[in-house]
Amino acid sequence: MSENNDIREIYANRSFEEVRIAVLENSKLSDLFWERNNNVSLVGNIYKGVVENVLPGISSAFINIGFDKNAYIYISDVIGDSRGGIDKVLRKDQEVMVQIIKDAISTKGMKVTMDISLPGRYIVLTPYQEHVGVSKNIDNHEERERLSKIINSVVESSKKYGCVVRTEAEGISEEEIRKEYEYLIRLWESILKKYETNKAPCLLYKDMDITLQVARDLLSKDVSIYMLDNKEDYYNVLDFVTKTSPEFKDKIKFYDGKTPIFKAFNIEQEIDELRKVKVELPSGGSIIIQEAESLCAIDVNTGRYTGSKSQEDTVTQTNIEAAYEIARQLRLRNIGGIIVIDFIDMKKASNRHKVMKALEDAVSKDRAKIKILPITRLGLIEMTRERRRESTFNMISEECPQCQGSGRVLSIESIRIKIQRDILNLTMGRPGGNLRVVVHPHVMDGLKSKIYLIEKNVHRSVKIVSDPQLVWEDYRIIIE
Repeated sequence: MSENNDIREIYANRSFEEVRIAVLENSKLSDLFWERNNNVSLVGNIYKGVVENVLPGISSAFINIGFDKNAYIYISDVIGDSRGGIDKVLRKDQEVMVQIIKDAISTKGMKVTMDISLPGRYIVLTPYQEHVGVSKNIDNHEERERLSKIINSVVESSKKYGCVVRTEAEGISEEEIRKEYEYLIRLWESILKKYETNKAPCLLYKDMDITLQVARDLLSKDVSIYMLDNKEDYYNVLDFVTKTSPEFKDKIKFYDGKTPIFKAFNIEQEIDELRKVKVELPSGGSIIIQEAESLCAIDVNTGRYTGSKSQEDTVTQTNIEAAYEIARQLRLRNIGGIIVIDFIDMKKASNRHKVMKALEDAVSKDRAKIKILPITRLGLIEMTRERRRESTFNMISEECPQCQGSGRVLSIESIRIKIQRDILNLTMGRPGGNLRVVVHPHVMDGLKSKIYLIEKNVHRSVKIVSDPQLVWEDYRIIIE
């Protein structure tokens, strides 16, 4: 792993039907893993399935793996020579081994692949591949050479499967890597045996609990502590780390404080902020995040920040600051799909290049696959981020019954005009008499200064009263 000055801490909270794991960098929330009992991620699980439908027109197939909704596989995830089309490799009622690579999201079923991978702490075994390599995140040339020689030696002297050496293997001995490679081979052979003996559809392999996945994938020399508030989780993680990375076992701690762990370490407040559309930047600028089902639009604003130099320098500095915050928010909110970022316009191409480099640097910490297109002259950047499960926003919130998901309700002025129109229709335009209009309390506050105008327009005496049971746009007109 490349050297950095970030101090990382990991805190795990299990309560009721959910587990939340927060990763802090320099005391600031940088990653959030959130799983509920009714929405546990199945990514990594391996199944024996049955092909239900093959659709050559869209180079896809649907596979029954035992759920209400069939899993979906695209031609690029099929093992075998599919140059003649997916129907040349897969056929209806064929039994296949598949691994989930994307959870079901909204109305879409799970996405699967036949190209199985088994992650360990130091290597990822890819049984259907021949390639043997080292993670690109290890940038030290001498270390890459050392690990490359080790893994090639290990593969040559054992059963030849493809594998990739992970970032966590930096500095690890050949003995440790060999031991894990042989363990993963035994695991793979046990999966193959289950495949041969069990009837489809069935589960062949279940990936680790999320607390163990974090220990396997994130625990490193850069992490100062991994603290858990559930005793069973603590002992499971401690046992796993003692067996796989004993040098890190002292980093595993049990939290038994009276104050909830996320509140004690100021994490709860940061999580509450994730529902907000507007995110303030330290300099005074802000970003506006508007999330739809398959598209997320992000707008950058300067706010009150004026800087000490020219407007171009101020704009560039705000955009760079926004780039780092946007990358952080994408991880925390687990936003995937197409993302369009509207940076503030910059005149100089060199400044646009600086912002692009800042965004590339900021997303380099992201474990999801990301592709960034060049910035346009208007300051727009289009990018895609791998979506493996629904976003945090969709998981913790639901459509507002008052605005039907638009995020907007009628303004008080619009409600006033609508009320006036209904009064005229109800009274057929006849003047005289008294009316009582019942509205939401906040709407009443807004209408108080407009009563004279309403009375003038409807030619009647009007009294405005409130009913907290009414929703924002609802009202009742009573003729007295």
